Amino acid sequence: MTAPEWIELQLQLPREQCELAEELLLALEASSVTLEDGADQPLLEPAIGERPLWDLVIVKGLFAGDVATAPIEAALAAELPRAPLQQRWVPLDNRDWSQEWKRYFEPIQCGQRLWICPSWMAPPQPDAVNLILDPGLAFGTGSHPTTHLCLRWLEQLPLTGATVIDYGCGSGILGIAALLLGAERVIAVDNDPLALTATADNADNNQIAPERIATYLPEHLPADSGADIVLANILAEPLIQLADTLVALLKPRGQLCLSGLLDSQLEAVTRPYQRAVAFQPPAIEQGWVQIAGTLRG
Repeated sequence: MTAPEWIELQLQLPREQCELAEELLLALEASSVTLEDGADQPLLEPAIGERPLWDLVIVKGLFAGDVATAPIEAALAAELPRAPLQQRWVPLDNRDWSQEWKRYFEPIQCGQRLWICPSWMAPPQPDAVNLILDPGLAFGTGSHPTTHLCLRWLEQLPLTGATVIDYGCGSGILGIAALLLGAERVIAVDNDPLALTATADNADNNQIAPERIATYLPEHLPADSGADIVLANILAEPLIQLADTLVALLKPRGQLCLSGLLDSQLEAVTRPYQRAVAFQPPAIEQGWVQIAGTLRG
């Protein structure tokens, strides 16, 4: 029988032991360490600077298949203040784990015309508006309710000739969808350089001419930037902090679309925008909210 290429040590631990266990596994030359929910406990939006964890966590350390397991177990037993609730070694199939995540993505229909299609799969409706997406290391695969809500809102707009700013662009999914649906130009902004790279790559995969999409870190966004539509699908706290910035980017009678917030956060998020933006009723899916409005005046 062929030995597995990789084996995984799985430890079920209380939250307070996870950081130490992670450090120990890496010191013992684990190739990677991942943390998973051990009790089906949801985590919603964290406060700024927080790294929330579940009360019960499964810590997984990935090791080469021929590693000596006894010394690893002995080292953990000596250093962890309490023994794991559960501990086991799991052999992993020989497969290309760098590509394994792709199994979990399927084409997604958003609205009547638009499909989000992984770059490694054929579009189910070739004649539809098909956005070919490879998320890479950036947020934005089309599977989250906030993305659905924004895309459905975009699909209903007359976008021909419009300039769109996608603030917090992630994979570029919203801005690229706007271009495929008829917008003239998109300005994509993100504080993560990897997101800007993913956006540019995804635009190229969708045959978007380079002059139709520009990518910027926030501090490099030209001062005279303005748009007919500003999209911001991020989180509640950044939306509150960015209110003046986002409003200033709107052209007269421009439209603002906010998402990434929970139903319970709607009032707090919209409050700093109320004087400048006339909001329409929100759209809600699975407790997540998208709300849009028009610049007053």
